[in-house]
Formats: sequence, structure tokens, C-alpha cells
Amino acid sequence: MAIRRSKGIVAAGHELTARSAESVLQEGGNAFDAVLAATATACVVEPVFASLGGGGFLMAMTAREPPRLYDFFVQTPHTNRTESELDFQSVLADFGPAQQAFHIGRGAVAVPGIVRGLFEVHRDLGSMPMREIFAPAVQCASEGVRVNGFHAYVFRVVKPMYTASPDVVAIFGSQNETGQLVQEGEVLRQSKLADTLECLAIEGDDLFYRGEIAKLIAQDMADQGLLTLRDLADYQVEKRHPLIVDYRGARLLINPPPSSGGLLVAFALSVLSATAPSANGFGSVDHLEQLAHVMDMTSQARLDTHTDQTAPDSDLHPILDPKYLAIYKNKLAGRIRSRRGTTHISVIDGEHNIASLSLSNGEGSGYVIPDTGIVLNNMLGEEDLNPAGFHCWPEGERMTSMMAPTIGLFPGGQRIALGSGGSNRLRTAILQVLVNLIDFDMHVEQAVNAPRIHYEDGLLSIEGGFDEQHIRTVLEAYPDHQVWEERNLFFGGVHTVVSDGKGFSGAGDPRRSGVCTPCGG
Repeated sequence: MAIRRSKGIVAAGHELTARSAESVLQEGGNAFDAVLAATATACVVEPVFASLGGGGFLMAMTAREPPRLYDFFVQTPHTNRTESELDFQSVLADFGPAQQAFHIGRGAVAVPGIVRGLFEVHRDLGSMPMREIFAPAVQCASEGVRVNGFHAYVFRVVKPMYTASPDVVAIFGSQNETGQLVQEGEVLRQSKLADTLECLAIEGDDLFYRGEIAKLIAQDMADQGLLTLRDLADYQVEKRHPLIVDYRGARLLINPPPSSGGLLVAFALSVLSATAPSANGFGSVDHLEQLAHVMDMTSQARLDTHTDQTAPDSDLHPILDPKYLAIYKNKLAGRIRSRRGTTHISVIDGEHNIASLSLSNGEGSGYVIPDTGIVLNNMLGEEDLNPAGFHCWPEGERMTSMMAPTIGLFPGGQRIALGSGGSNRLRTAILQVLVNLIDFDMHVEQAVNAPRIHYEDGLLSIEGGFDEQHIRTVLEAYPDHQVWEERNLFFGGVHTVVSDGKGFSGAGDPRRSGVCTPCGG
């Protein structure tokens, strides 16, 4: 339900993440203060998905200035080493119905960007002191957070990453069960991380990139790692113009290159625009087959056009060239109809400022910066981010990402902020929520909660909740398939907020324990 006379609305992946943003809005902060507070808190209460040792993106739109994209994603080091010289270990994340391999260790760590990003956004758009913005996160870290069922499940999924190092176990190990990570109902306290957040709020981002924390990282990375003082000191936030896509009257502002996720969402929407929405409605055979076909074509186009190697500020990427798009539009229109760790925060305030922020730590490298409580990322060990193979990355360059924080401007005057976690699945999760909102005119809660599919590498994955007769028909056309009985974090977490000029509405995605919090006036 829309909340009138409100100071804003927040959707995020944890109740305390959303509550920290809400408290900042109540104290008079703007959407950007709120999203920074939520990000810092997410690094405490959503530790598998978010960390000060990771990277992310913010799509920002103020009431008076053009939109801009803040890219503070991770960067490759300036110098590589051979695999034999690196601490680089293979581990398996177990989602239950599906498993996925990742790599951890000091050799999997890319240059983090979160800390620089938080402070750069604050310098440009913030209105409150950083100590006040970080205060909710400091409180959560020092007093502790009771682990809910969802995050206990996430810890079970990533157990191999978080039991590979005694330093990580010391933070996240269970108090009651030896050899296990924190269980549901246990209190997770992170006193060292609380101290680090307080120091950063006082001393600023140079503490991390040039000061004592940088020295600790470089010292430990000298043995079987990659990061150096130069890598950290040289790191800069990139500010970019958003990628603009028009889809059935809606204007969408999407993460531009070198992120590949935004390009792939834009490609899928552009191809879908050539056909009318399914006349048989959401979940029909036509709708599901159309989605699966577009997902398949998007994967093909990603490889054909080398999307993951896109340079920033390209005027027109080949994947969006009208001639290239026409080929795939014709394929869709003329076809025979046969019967990781990531989180997102969306904020809109009462002045119509919009913040859509996605951040990730991969799954975590298993390495903790001494005396800080910060687990560094494992982005150099994620197959999705290294399509050319591990240890083949170009040196000193921003890595590509599937994260695609998005702002939508709808014909009726609504403004929307959304994004998702979910590794390679987040692009299809965002696509489906946008299609639900625009093509099927769903309310935001219905659009987010509706079941999803994902098609990749010949495998069709389907969530429970679709009509069984329709599913049987679709599965006959896709013999290599996997049916999930319930909603699952595998299919992303699209935390979404909407403003219609009169009030606010939103939805936190239940797949990732999402919460939506209106902030009353």
C-alpha cells in the first residue's frame, strides 16, 4: 500500500539494513545518506552478500540534476602472478538443487571499491556527517545481530568459503556447534568491524587506501596474493552516464559498460519490444517460452559481441546496434511456437531523490584484513566474472559485473528503483520484474513475488508457483530442465520501490529475506 505524506521508502535485503536507512530519513537525511547508511549496515548484517572489502554501483538521480552512475566495483591488480605462486583454492557452494564452483584465497582478491565509493558519493550527494550515517552499522556490529533463518541458510550454502580460514571462523563460527557457522537465533557480534567503521567515519577513505589498513593488506598479500599499495592508492570511483533504454513507453536508466549486466538487460528488453506482450497473460506457455527464448538469445549475443570485454564510454556497443538487434528481433517474432553473493538497496525520499545501489563481495575470499573484521572479496575467483579463464585478466582495469541497479521513469509519472543480487541470474530477475510491471501492469509486490525462470547453457530452471499444465508443456520443449519446488535465492532478490508523486509503495524480495520500509512524516 502507498504511504502518503511520507519522507520516503526503502527496500533492502534485511530488516536492519532497511531500518538504518529509515532512521536516517527520519532524521532529515536524503536518499543518498540513507542508502549509504543501509550499505554500511548491510556489510554487518548481510555478511555473505556485502562487505567493505567488495565493490558495487549506485544509480543516482536527484530532483534537480541529470542521473549518474557511480562505479565503485572491483579492479584487477596492476601485476599478475602464475597460479602456482597464488593462494587460490576451489570450493563448491551447495544451493540444494544446484551447485556452483567458486575460488577463494588471497589470489582471488581484486582491488575493493566499496569504501571509496561510500565516501565519494557522500562528498557529492550526502547531507549528514558520516559518523551519523555509519552509526546504525556501528551499533549493529558492536551489540550484535540475531541471525535469521535465511542468513543461516546462506551460511550453510557457503560453508566451505567461511570455514577455510581460522580468521573467518573466529568471526562467523557457531557459538553452540563446533565446526559449524552461526546458526539461526545465535547473535553475531563483530566488535572489530564496529571499531573499523568508527575509524573510517572519522579518518575517511584514505585510511583504507593509503593508511594503516592499506599497509596491512599489502603486507599480507606479498605472500601468495596480488594487491599492492599502488593498487589501493590508485583506485578511483568512475562516474558514468547511464545506459538509457526505452521500453513500451517507459524510460529505463541502466548500468552502462564496462558492466555487462546492464547491457544484457537492455538487449533483452530491446528484443522483447519487437513483439506484443503475451495475450494469454503471465505464466502462460507463450509467456514462458518467449522469456526462455530471449534469455537464450541474450546468452548467445553476450558471446558473439564479447560483452564482457566492453570498454567504458562506448558510444554504441555492438549488442545494441539496430542492425544486430534486428536479427534477434526477427528470430523472436518468426520462431515456431512449439508447445553470488550480492545484495541490493533501493531508496526514494520525499524530495524525489532516487538511489539504486547494488553491492557484492562475491562469496568472500576467506581472507580477513587483520584487526578490522573485513573479509575481502573473491572476484578474481568467480567464473561469471572471468569468462576468458582465471588468471587471464587484463592488469589494472575495472572488472565487468552482472550488477545492474536501475531507475525507471514510467509514462504515468511513476518513478521506480530496483536491482538484484544473484550472480548470473540477476539480469534475468531484473528483466522479469520489469516485464511484470510494464507488460502485465502488476502491482510492485505482485511483480516481485511472482515466480521466475532462468535459462542458461541449455538448462531451463523454473521456480514453483506457475500453472502445472503450462509448465508441463514448456518442459516438453526444454528437456534439460530443473524445477524448484519453492522460491529460492538462486533466482535473485529484486528489492524495489516506487513513487507515483502522491505516495510510495515497494517490495523486498522474499527470496533474499527482503524488507520494504516506508518512512512516515
